[in-house]
Amino acid sequence: MKRRTTLLASVSSAAVVAALGALGITEAGAAAAGAITGLGGKCVDVAGASPANGARVQLYDCNGSAAQTWTTGASDDTVRALGKCMDVAGASTANGAKVQLYDCNGTAAQKWTVSGGALVNTGSGKCLDVTGQSSANGTQLQIWTCTGAANQVWTLSGGGGTLDPNVSPGGNFNLSIWSLQLPIGSPGAPTTIPPSQLKGPNGYTHPAYFFTDRTDGSMTFFAPEKGVTTPNSNYARSELREMNADGSAADWPLAGNHTLSASLRVTQVTKNVCVGQVHLGSGGSSTKPLLELYYRPNGDIFLGTENSPAGGQTLHAVGNVPLGTRWSYVINVTGNKINLTVNGTRTSYSIPSSFNPYKQYFKAGSYNQSSSESTTNGAKVKFYVLTVSHG
Repeated sequence: MKRRTTLLASVSSAAVVAALGALGITEAGAAAAGAITGLGGKCVDVAGASPANGARVQLYDCNGSAAQTWTTGASDDTVRALGKCMDVAGASTANGAKVQLYDCNGTAAQKWTVSGGALVNTGSGKCLDVTGQSSANGTQLQIWTCTGAANQVWTLSGGGGTLDPNVSPGGNFNLSIWSLQLPIGSPGAPTTIPPSQLKGPNGYTHPAYFFTDRTDGSMTFFAPEKGVTTPNSNYARSELREMNADGSAADWPLAGNHTLSASLRVTQVTKNVCVGQVHLGSGGSSTKPLLELYYRPNGDIFLGTENSPAGGQTLHAVGNVPLGTRWSYVINVTGNKINLTVNGTRTSYSIPSSFNPYKQYFKAGSYNQSSSESTTNGAKVKFYVLTVSHG
């Protein structure tokens, strides 16, 4: 089955031109190190973390290891990990030629440029491609004629070249499939910004609640303890709600394979903040979430799974990351199963059959879980990567 993936953080075309076509460059010769994420929110990885010539380059759950830390943006257009270069085996230009790790040798088989979210190999003119469009761990990477399909779309999260700090969030992130709820407006009716106003480098921004951080380009959300809330919540939020490309509200069934992936930092939180959700859509009267991912001031991360559409939530401890430290999550819903990966550690949970009549949608941002009369206390969350995949 073919999968569709929406790239939400990528190098803009303007940045590419300014960089003379080299990966991740904001100034000629400026390099950055970090993950390269693709299909299913998974990372480009060196199999077994092996530095040996010929080591397979593959797709794998993101874990922040050296095998997934790639230096891009160098003046020689190489992509490097573990002291070696990403290389097309045998300098082949054929579709299906395997991608491997190899001693850096300056050949065109080891040169890569970015074009519209794709990584193009100079020697062949073909794109870095996930074999068989499979997001399974261990899937070999190859080169293939560029198609623009989801299995050829990549996000470079090394910083310094992936996000432009001088544009609104819509200039760095494809916000055409999201609407934004803010903690302002009329009581019980928070302001909602549609995708048409969010998208593009001059799209909507709010100086307090939704903006681009000028130091790192992150899409930043702030939700105060005092703000306008929805009728069914006591807490304010600055949060994205998944939409379809045609502008209608996303509303997908449990059947299939649905994934929300993120790289983020929480830099301020009073008690608790929800940074990702799967929420119930049509199919019944419940307004509950299927799940919520929470972050607390001491760094503890909890997954809250709803017991039934009528309510009741069970908390699961799923990790700890110090305040201000970047981390990643992947929320995957497949049939009646939730798969959660936090910094490479995966856990799974069954979805009760009482949720079967309901459809779902993703949410991400800062949904503050505390209230007071303060407009300065609250939760600030900064996103560097955000992808959605359905298949």
